[in-house]
Amino acid sequence: MMNKQESNSMNNKQNELFARFPELSMSEIHGNTLYLESNASSYHTICKDLNGQLAFPLVSMFASDDRERTGSFTIHTVFANRQSGILISVALPVDPSTSAFPSLCELIPAAALYEREIHDLFGLRPMGHPNPKRLVFHGNWPKNQYPLRKEFPVNQRPDFADEKIEFTRIDGEGVYEIPVGPVHAGIIEPGHFRFSLAGEPILNLEAQLYFVHKGIEKLIEGKTIEQGFYFSERISGDETFTNSLAYCQAIEKIAGLQVPVRASFTRVLFAELERITSHLGDLAGICQDVAYGFASYQFKMLRGWCYRIADELCGMRFLRSVNTPGGIRKDFIQGKEETLTKLLAELKKELTETEAIVMHNSLFVDRIENTGILKHKIAVDLNATGPGGRASGVDFDVRKAFPYEAYASLTFEVPVQSDGDVSSRMKVKLAECFQSISLMQQVLEQIPQGIVREEIGILEPYRSAYSLTESPRGENIHYIMTGENNTILRYKVRTPSFCSWPALCHAVSGNIVPDFPLINKSFNLSYAGNDL
Repeated sequence: MMNKQESNSMNNKQNELFARFPELSMSEIHGNTLYLESNASSYHTICKDLNGQLAFPLVSMFASDDRERTGSFTIHTVFANRQSGILISVALPVDPSTSAFPSLCELIPAAALYEREIHDLFGLRPMGHPNPKRLVFHGNWPKNQYPLRKEFPVNQRPDFADEKIEFTRIDGEGVYEIPVGPVHAGIIEPGHFRFSLAGEPILNLEAQLYFVHKGIEKLIEGKTIEQGFYFSERISGDETFTNSLAYCQAIEKIAGLQVPVRASFTRVLFAELERITSHLGDLAGICQDVAYGFASYQFKMLRGWCYRIADELCGMRFLRSVNTPGGIRKDFIQGKEETLTKLLAELKKELTETEAIVMHNSLFVDRIENTGILKHKIAVDLNATGPGGRASGVDFDVRKAFPYEAYASLTFEVPVQSDGDVSSRMKVKLAECFQSISLMQQVLEQIPQGIVREEIGILEPYRSAYSLTESPRGENIHYIMTGENNTILRYKVRTPSFCSWPALCHAVSGNIVPDFPLINKSFNLSYAGNDL
């Protein structure tokens, strides 16, 4: 719920928007989100001005099938005012008879993938899109089959199709292609990468993902709030907690429920444990990819120490079944404060010593500097967030811009670098590890006594909410609309990997193919988190 100051800020922003765009109509204000309704004639201009003149980045874009209630589909285009901590969600009705809407991608580059996804899943055509090729579906999915339309049965097995999906071709003397994947030598998920090269330098990289698409958005339709929670935990194994937290927060916003303070502090501790565990795995992988064995083993050992903390807290390294709508399932910290404080002190000491050794190794530093540079403008245009964006000078963290849980009560810095290379991404992740340790220590010092859970109760149908969390990879946005009898009508997840995969493709340009594993690991994007 908003306090008086937040309410005044929202009202001021609302008045500014309506003065600027008199053709808009307001649907409602809910939490920190301003819901606006547009039409086809004004949609293009409104989105252009929100993104361009007001510099509000496009952070999500998706469709919903509302024909039973409103007679139309709806495109939801979401912008963020990160200075005020406000989301602006612009709804555009789409006539089912035409199934067309105006494309934004020539004005807003980040819209390109969203519009291709909408076309695949709903059959709504982005008019003016320069390259509306398939994104989610490969050549084996039949045409005119749109699984997120309500009439598509969840258990339907479509006929096998055989359509060739063309990759971008770059012609010229000496230009050739190298296909990599989708099956890789390591124990990683599948993804196909098509390199175009002239000699050794990479001219272009195109990534084809969605080999592990799970259909979560369809499977969750009609499920109860409790059942939906378990889906959220299984989006991506190494972001279990942050995804379940975003799901819970969206449900809690719809319910108008404030979780107990002790639960808010506990959630911060688990979120930071997941962050540092993820970052240590990334750091180990970077060192391994340049054959720096000592450093790789050190970071792997430290990651194992984080699993000791997870085992002490909940006995589950994936941190599942910790959250629940309304708080947390039990008091996981009670009686363990002294042990956790000791483990964190040991972790900080060993990490400090490891950092000093690794980052003063000149051969290693020379290998990671000026490799895989993601330029600041590209990072901004594609909404690359998290360590990947912050290493390119994007000074943004959800925990600061959209404070949630107990973060507003705690002290921490957001590490930012400007060079945008592998070294910068590594420095950001190392610095974030120390910030995470500090945040967990503050939680143990400041956490109050009290209950850890409130009951959700009965939710009003056809209510919606957005929730943002800062996952280990960056800005994570979940949208939920409730159905009748405490069920889920629409669930949309946009993990940071969706935004950062295109950024990775830009970062490898000008490098050589042997640099790709190193650059890829420095981003460490999620296949499962992208392939919902």
